[in-house]
Amino acid sequence: MIDVALALEYLHHGYTIPIVHCDMKPINILLDDDMVAHAADFGISKLLGGGDSTTQTMTLATVGYMAPEYGTEGIVSTRGDVYSFGIVVMEIFTRRKPTNEMFDEEMNLKQWIANSLLLTDAMIDEVVEANLLGIGTE
Repeated sequence: MIDVALALEYLHHGYTIPIVHCDMKPINILLDDDMVAHAADFGISKLLGGGDSTTQTMTLATVGYMAPEYGTEGIVSTRGDVYSFGIVVMEIFTRRKPTNEMFDEEMNLKQWIANSLLLTDAMIDEVVEANLLGIGTE
């Protein structure tokens, strides 16, 4: 995930014109032979030119990964990529996709994690995949 974070940092701050990926999700993260992650599929990416920190678009990203302001208003910003990256990190730690059938209009992955941690006095093992914590492993 560090490789992906560095890739996003480069896209957002490595050049005079920020590039917003707009569709950061696991399938758009590729691993090379050395297990180094690379951001891929820039098909709907946007350039933020003219000193703008946001732009508006009609192109939509993948449901479950896109930032709320992107999905509802079409507002594209580097903050949306950071939001999507956060959802990817949550998916890795929980092994639950944001499109899991348990999530609906009332509950999403981000809310489920927050609620789980609040309701169980921050029992992280209620949310994080057991294999990552070494629970149940020999």
